[in-house]
Amino acid sequence: MAARPTWKGFLKVSLVTIPIKVFPASESSASLSFNQLHGDCKTRIQQKRWCPQCNREVPTSEIVKGYEFEKGRWVVLTEDDFAKVRPESTRVIDLVQFADEGDIDPLYVDRAYYLAPDGQMAIEAFAVMREGMRGKAGVGKLALYGREYIVAVRPQERGLVMYTLHQASEIRSMDQIDELQAVPSSVKPEQVKLAQQVVATFEGELDLSEYHDEYRDGLRRIIDAKIAGEEVMEPEEKAPPKVADLMEALKRSLDSVSSGRKKPAKVAEMPKRAAAAERSRAKRKAG
Repeated sequence: MAARPTWKGFLKVSLVTIPIKVFPASESSASLSFNQLHGDCKTRIQQKRWCPQCNREVPTSEIVKGYEFEKGRWVVLTEDDFAKVRPESTRVIDLVQFADEGDIDPLYVDRAYYLAPDGQMAIEAFAVMREGMRGKAGVGKLALYGREYIVAVRPQERGLVMYTLHQASEIRSMDQIDELQAVPSSVKPEQVKLAQQVVATFEGELDLSEYHDEYRDGLRRIIDAKIAGEEVMEPEEKAPPKVADLMEALKRSLDSVSSGRKKPAKVAEMPKRAAAAERSRAKRKAG
């Protein structure tokens, strides 16, 4: 099924304005959805809007939005009030600054979206700006889902990818994590060298499609087994080996990976060694 845009507007770079559509880059349909049931009769629980003051259920038509400015005191906002707040970012993503795409700290990234041209007239300008932005990320603002986000836009393949970013005030400082205060800033060089060797043995080309949600797959197997009336056995949980000495753990980690990679080489060398030994015996007999 074709993806549906969640926002339509314009992408602006200086005097260039391009009609665009915004599409979510991820979907939640891959996760399993569960409902709350009454355990006795397996009936789905209903969530009702209940007013404790009036002691009755409240229909949607009577629901309003309120902001609590003091404890127990509220100011009510109507749809007309929300309509009065219309910054440019509700219609236009104005990229006001560019930086190297690697300068965007992943810590600030919230969600990812795809940008596409809206209509035939926008295609050429969209493609030209995409190529002009290669290696760069443009930063601007977008009003979405009831708030204004900082966004970063960068080229990817035929399109553009937009990331909504957290505000700097939303990022918690590491200094607030008490457990990190005891972590040393420097360590023994020989330990670092071993750690780097262990890490190097796992290096390879990254392909995230090779990773799967084993937790979801496990739940799916349990659900299918219960539907079929089969008993589900709990797998035996293996405790990780306890190694008190860090250097010993690093060495064993390196050996466990290295040994698996050295075996084929040893097997390949055996015929060569056997042939060399045979030639040596032949020379001794000839002498």
